Amino acid sequence: MSKISETDLIINPDGSVYHLNLKPEHVSEKIITVGDPSRVHRISSHFDNVDFEMNKREFITHTGMYKGKRLTVISTGMGTDNVEILMNELDALFNIDLKTREIKKEHTTLRIVRVGTSGSIQEDIRLGSHVMSEYGIGMDPMMHFYQFEMGEFEKGVATALQESLDFPYSPYIIRGSDELIELFKDVTIAGNTLTCHGFYGPQGRTLRIPIRYPDLIEKLNYFHHNDFWITNMEMETAGYYGLARALGHEMISLNAILANRVKNRFSKDPNKVIDSLIVKVLDRI
Repeated sequence: MSKISETDLIINPDGSVYHLNLKPEHVSEKIITVGDPSRVHRISSHFDNVDFEMNKREFITHTGMYKGKRLTVISTGMGTDNVEILMNELDALFNIDLKTREIKKEHTTLRIVRVGTSGSIQEDIRLGSHVMSEYGIGMDPMMHFYQFEMGEFEKGVATALQESLDFPYSPYIIRGSDELIELFKDVTIAGNTLTCHGFYGPQGRTLRIPIRYPDLIEKLNYFHHNDFWITNMEMETAGYYGLARALGHEMISLNAILANRVKNRFSKDPNKVIDSLIVKVLDRI
């Protein structure tokens, strides 16, 4: 079995992976991820105890016990570029021998739940809702650098969306974990989440620079492929889903709806919406 090179997988002098600064014993197989580093403590404050903490760049990690379950919560910062680092290095902790640099024969499947914030692009998805992403729609190019497979339905949606938006390259469409969809479907609204590689222009916001797609929100609001409609938009979900499928992990993204882009409204109490989603996740995971 060939070894993974020192430049493909960088290991710190203490034996931890390069960006996360974690060793295998530091992380549970059940992981909650958040974008905002300050949200890590909002979650771990519910734990019975925290037995490990690591702060490295935007990647803050707490591992501890919650009602007899060992859980890890870790922040990524914003965007699929950070998600790409997180997912590859988490997978390496469990599925690559960091000493020999060889892929392990036995695959460990991680169960990962994203707790994030999002804006609705449908009028009937009200502020304060919790949307579970059945599918992630990636408008970023990240997954085009990997070999992965989309199903025929996913390819159909991708083609239709590219044509509808007159987009220069194809989006990628990936379904979340069926196992985790089943776990959360009765306490959330099922939706399909658009992942954008920016907060302003890529999400149709205009400040001082003219944007190329000024009618983006309107087009997304009306777009559908048979019964497939886009419900909300954010910056990470599709990257998680694409990498989870390629690496063989169970992944679901749950979204606290803080804005309605069609009505141009923003939540008056975003922390309340996020905290109620955190409690749902902790009780189900």
